[in-house]
Amino acid sequence: MLSIPQLISELPKAELHVHIEGTLEPEQVFELAERNGVSLNFASVEALRKAYVFSDLQEFLDIYYVGMQVLQTERDFYDLAQAYFQRAAKDKVRHAEIFFDPQAHTGRGVTIDTVISGLLRAASDASKLGITVYLIPCFLRHLPASDAESTLESLTPYLQQLHAVGLDSSELDFPPIDFKNVFDRAASLGLRRVAHAGEEGPPEYVRQALDELHVDRIDHGNRALEDQNLVSELAARQVPLTVCPLSNLRLGGVSDLKDHPLKQMLNAGLLATVNSDDPAYFGGYVNENFRRVAEALQLSAADIVQLSKNSFIGSFLDEQTKKDWVRSIETLEQELGVSAE
Repeated sequence: MLSIPQLISELPKAELHVHIEGTLEPEQVFELAERNGVSLNFASVEALRKAYVFSDLQEFLDIYYVGMQVLQTERDFYDLAQAYFQRAAKDKVRHAEIFFDPQAHTGRGVTIDTVISGLLRAASDASKLGITVYLIPCFLRHLPASDAESTLESLTPYLQQLHAVGLDSSELDFPPIDFKNVFDRAASLGLRRVAHAGEEGPPEYVRQALDELHVDRIDHGNRALEDQNLVSELAARQVPLTVCPLSNLRLGGVSDLKDHPLKQMLNAGLLATVNSDDPAYFGGYVNENFRRVAEALQLSAADIVQLSKNSFIGSFLDEQTKKDWVRSIETLEQELGVSAE
């Protein structure tokens, strides 16, 4: 019988919640800073890594946006994404739906074409690693909704290369309903919709994302568990939740992974998935998230297999491809002799 860590290493996965800017490792920050002549306020890679200590989401975002300054050229975005895909391939990620923040780049003079061209080239090369890639631009909720609307219009030349839009950044005091118009516009353009909700914000934010933004997926969603009616609806509709255990730990959503709600989500019949969020900052890519939360919550082999299946079921892949992946996981499950306890 395989151990849980061995099983995690063997199973294919889709990653549905990863911010590509959040995969910027300290070593790469210094490499790109030197390439682009950017001065850093840190003397060394070690000094920068030591700064990756956060008490809440806002403290993380403050340093997150500073590190982003080194991303300036198409090559930078290609290198950033390619480094993530290489790590993801080792974790048996076979499909990745990656977030990026256009406003964080255009606001400092980097064109959308520069960003998307680099990411698309890396996505094309990811096929050589056995990974399919979908791109999801996110709107920064701490900026005015009108800015998000302008950003969406600037993205229209790239609609064929985009699969959805998202909503991220500071959650508290920036409710989803503020972005109803831009999400309605995205829907009219044929784009799927996702939104960060219920990470720090209340269950009402999850409700707004569902009822006002008509999202297909909830990113995080932890605090939805505080509202039993909401839990019942999420379970009945099988709305995917893209859960990020190590992110929740590092940002204070839980003080100990033993208190993480993932097992509770599975027991409630929710379509929960495991993801890495901003792995360079939070201490681990997707398999590390699986391993750490599995150990803390004593997840069973059946739980791990279900989470692997959920990752594909919750994706924006077509229905036949989803079924093919679920079938391949079931076949692998039999080959590995995984108990269905």
